[in-house]
Amino acid sequence: MRKSHPVRRVVLATAATVSGVVLMLSLKPSSDPTSAQAGGTIPQQTAAAQESAQGGTGAAAGGAVTGDVVQTQYGPVQVRITVSGNKIMKAEAVQAPKGGESDQKTALSVPKLNQAVVAKQSPQIDTVSGATYTSEGYKKSLQSAIDKANAAAPAQPSAQPSQPAGGSAGAAAKTVTGAVSQTQYGPVQVRITVSGGKVTKAEAVQAPKGGTSDQKTALSIPKLNQEAVASGSADIDSVSGATYTSEGYKKSLQSALDQAGG
Repeated sequence: MRKSHPVRRVVLATAATVSGVVLMLSLKPSSDPTSAQAGGTIPQQTAAAQESAQGGTGAAAGGAVTGDVVQTQYGPVQVRITVSGNKIMKAEAVQAPKGGESDQKTALSVPKLNQAVVAKQSPQIDTVSGATYTSEGYKKSLQSAIDKANAAAPAQPSAQPSQPAGGSAGAAAKTVTGAVSQTQYGPVQVRITVSGGKVTKAEAVQAPKGGTSDQKTALSIPKLNQEAVASGSADIDSVSGATYTSEGYKKSLQSALDQAGG
């Protein structure tokens, strides 16, 4: 038998070596655990980050905000509002008096109050006749919901430019007179004094007079003046026995507050 040629052995050995190298290179990428872990870890972190961002953004951008529970003579009242783009898109009572006559009063008043809130974009809405306690409780819970929405909104700094309109903190006090509010018993007009962004004085420059109106005015106006200063807003309680005067007072007070820059 003839001996194999040396050149042929060299060629065969070289070919075997090349095949082995190619096989090792083809197997290496699939055996790299680092690349496999990186491919699965990044999407998980991104999803978690998105969830946390959505939770924070939702609280600041708006959504549904529920006010405090307000106890009335006939039961609790609690209001929830839906806010979008700094506007109240929806208002609803998640709690309201029920049972007996309260069912009828709630059915009569709550839909009207809900509509009034969306229409006026303010807690300064009219009390529904025949459902005074429910209406007052509704407005208080509504104010609470609005306060919470304002506190969570990122647009709070935009309220700062309104201060120069009413004077800076160091500016002198100024007096603003609200619009005349006509009531069933006569006109009501309120004047307020504002200093440092706060109401320091409130007075009625016009109020119903003559006959029993004199007594009602003497009874209600001092109380309303005190509450206006204490609250710093027109969201104050009506004085029992002087509902028309109280409502007219609050409307004129809101007008004065608007002129003073809120």
